[in-house]
Amino acid sequence: MFNSRFNFSICILLTFLSITVNAQNTFVSKVWVSDRGDGTYQNPIINADYSDPDVCRVGSDYYLTASSFNSSPGLPILHSKDLVNWKIIGYALHRQLPIEHFSKPQHGNGVWAPAIRFHKNEFYIYYPDPDFGIYVIKAAKPTGPWSEPKLVEAGKGLIDPCPFWDEDGQAYLAHAWAGSRAGIKSILTIKKMTPDGTAILDEGTMVYDGHELDPTIEGPKIHKRNGYYYIFAPAGGVSTGWQVVLRSKSIYGPYERKIVMAQGKSSINGPHQGAWVNTITGEDWFVHFQDKGVYGRVTHLQPMKWVNNWPVIGADEDRDGIGEPVLTYKKPNVGKTYPIETPVDSDEFSSQALGLQWQWHANPRGTWHTTSNQGFLRLFSHKIPEDAKNLWDVPNLLLQKFPSDTFTATTKVQFSPNPKLENEKVGLLIMGKSYANIALKSSLNGEVSLVYGSCKKALDKTQEDEKILAKIDKNKPIYLRVSVVSGGKCLFSYSLDGTNFIQAPDEFSAEVGVWIGAKIGIFCTRTTQINDSGYADFDWFRIESVSKN
Repeated sequence: MFNSRFNFSICILLTFLSITVNAQNTFVSKVWVSDRGDGTYQNPIINADYSDPDVCRVGSDYYLTASSFNSSPGLPILHSKDLVNWKIIGYALHRQLPIEHFSKPQHGNGVWAPAIRFHKNEFYIYYPDPDFGIYVIKAAKPTGPWSEPKLVEAGKGLIDPCPFWDEDGQAYLAHAWAGSRAGIKSILTIKKMTPDGTAILDEGTMVYDGHELDPTIEGPKIHKRNGYYYIFAPAGGVSTGWQVVLRSKSIYGPYERKIVMAQGKSSINGPHQGAWVNTITGEDWFVHFQDKGVYGRVTHLQPMKWVNNWPVIGADEDRDGIGEPVLTYKKPNVGKTYPIETPVDSDEFSSQALGLQWQWHANPRGTWHTTSNQGFLRLFSHKIPEDAKNLWDVPNLLLQKFPSDTFTATTKVQFSPNPKLENEKVGLLIMGKSYANIALKSSLNGEVSLVYGSCKKALDKTQEDEKILAKIDKNKPIYLRVSVVSGGKCLFSYSLDGTNFIQAPDEFSAEVGVWIGAKIGIFCTRTTQINDSGYADFDWFRIESVSKN
């Protein structure tokens, strides 16, 4: 038992070091930049699937976290100085608990909408697992190390928690309910907590019933201003809903209700679930997401003002108190101008740390990959689970979010299959409820084939369809590419020289996952188990504008 715990602690330490060391360099994406360089910005500020974002300000720094569901590491931490330019600086959750439960993909489960707060010189993140309960983790610094998750309240269907410490020191927790687990939804509950925010003290009080006016109300964020308690909460569903604010002189209500932002005539559907923050200059802003289907829930920034102690979010041209989301706007006044920066997407694999854009499909094992300072990422083939009919249930998929509506991803890979194994496979993947890949596949006769694989309705355990495109010299590297165009259409291709690309015969339409957008990434698998594996060395992975080649 001692050795097991020691090895797990070492694993956590190494993971922490690897996911924070890469947080220092500035990166600007080639496919999406929000900052227009003229004092204005365009939405989305992050054109990637950072679902259910929450933000807190500490001094002149802003920190954002988001839902991560079954991906590992989880709870990404992003940093900004101006609410427009963001970078990934780490993850708060290195492995999901229970460890063994999340060692296989748990689609749509795991980390749902979190809340991040700074209280008494500590960062707190409260996050729900709808099947286990509400957890809290703490850290002195946003880059960690973060504490091990502590279960604040066990139960099914407890979601979207948000802590609040009142002026008298009393701590509260607001949360919503998932109908799929709790058998009820569209209500908000507030409970007392211990002062340190680590345990619930009562059964709570239902402070708002949204069944009549605000179905599926969820994601409560609680604040206090001018003697009013405010609950910011979205309702009406993620793709078609609106943003509600409730206010009361008592934390337990009764609450007045007002819609403060809706789609209106804008093109930004269902403005949903986010964070009210202010600047050191006194401006108010609101960060929220938009559900863009296959691209996931992308992050927007809206101006906000107060009128008669009610917030108005977005542009209120008709002055009815209900704002509409803006596509472009002047940047927040934070007292200074900061360099343009975006979350990282490309990776040269030149560090001993895995890039912060990458997440595994489940809790990882130490035998899946190794990085080095020699300029490549090595993926070792890992046997797919016995009950896996396709890649949907394979844990060792290394994936990242779509970084824009249109982009091209290219990777250079050298495959070294184990001569004693058949059907080792390494490739470039677009993952969702249906998926497609272009890959290299080995056979016992020493041949390596280039194959195009696709699987419709993968979540229903259908078989992957595979077509051989060419025989490949395994002693030479190959370049694999996919271009994603408007609407999520994907065109796979390959090259033997890195210049001339040959297109695969079929077009693939990317699909969403469970509560997430499609993802792109790489994998290395096998179908049988012996005492060793083959491997593939990825020289680089580059995201660029859609190529005409």
